[in-house]
Amino acid sequence: MILYENLQKLNQEFITEFEFKLPEFWKKGWYILGENVNNFETNFAKYNNSKYCLGLANGLDALYLGLKVFEFPDKCEVIVPSNTYIATILSIINAGLTPVLVEPNIDDYLINVSRIEKKITEKTVAIMPVHLYGKLCDMDKIAELATKYNLKVIEDCAQAHGASYNNTKAGAFGDIGAFSFYPTKNLGALGDGGAITTNSEELYVKLKALRNYGSEKKYYNKYIGINSRLDEIQALFLTIKLQKLDKINLHKSKLAAIYNQKINNPHIIKPIHSEENVYHIYPIRTVFRNELKEYLFSNNIQSEIHYPLAPHKQEGYKNILTGNYPISEEIHTTILSLPISYANSTTEIEYVCAVINNFKKQC
Repeated sequence: MILYENLQKLNQEFITEFEFKLPEFWKKGWYILGENVNNFETNFAKYNNSKYCLGLANGLDALYLGLKVFEFPDKCEVIVPSNTYIATILSIINAGLTPVLVEPNIDDYLINVSRIEKKITEKTVAIMPVHLYGKLCDMDKIAELATKYNLKVIEDCAQAHGASYNNTKAGAFGDIGAFSFYPTKNLGALGDGGAITTNSEELYVKLKALRNYGSEKKYYNKYIGINSRLDEIQALFLTIKLQKLDKINLHKSKLAAIYNQKINNPHIIKPIHSEENVYHIYPIRTVFRNELKEYLFSNNIQSEIHYPLAPHKQEGYKNILTGNYPISEEIHTTILSLPISYANSTTEIEYVCAVINNFKKQC
């Protein structure tokens, strides 16, 4: 069976060094906000060409605090794509703000920048672009709109570690970059983890307090904060893995190149290729999505759906996310993610291509 993801195999390359450093970690006995978190924050900020980085408990908290730090009045509006993962929208709601959905482009699945300005009102305070699947949004045009209307930009970079445009990496375009280190991400931890990047010292100092109960000084709480601190042991592992992030991204890009070259089934729509972006997943689309998924599995190939139901169709959000979003619905009903793991071999991906090309060959 070709697994969609094999975390044990994927992380094996990093475990030896991790285990070598564990005895020193146990010996020091410092488990919260110690030198491992400091080291990771320094290295990740440098990698992303950002001045500051803050390790957090997960990606949702990164998005939430990225909004909360600005102290927007309740019910202000934040523009967000209509086809994102639910965490993006949940962060807006948790921050006491109102998500305003904008349809994506049908070809690259990213927020359609030409539709954003029509959704800007006097209540709009921020844009939250999502670099979905590893492809960067049109940040030049988004920056222009943000400047024109005095809006903040909080980038959702959960799926775009290392993606870049004109030598600027994801997370360094806006006011805030929010990252997730969920185990399946290109830079994945051994559990939950997240981070914020920023070039603002003022935001950095405030965020540092907000992640730690709102405290700048122990037992003194300047703000109403939360408990969201990247774990020391996760920071240790991420520091090791960060050294190989470019290698991970390159391997996945090579696998994507095989898909791009060898999939020639007329029923399949392949993603748009871009040299500077990365591949968190490899999304194809077909009106025969469910049938293809079953066909792949019958040929010992696992696949996933990112994501099967549009946010405005989710039961818990039906009274919050109103309106019609046909492009988002079309994407969610036709999209399928093919194996593209650091643990996958080129031989496996070539087999996947052969199986896909044989799908509905008689049609």
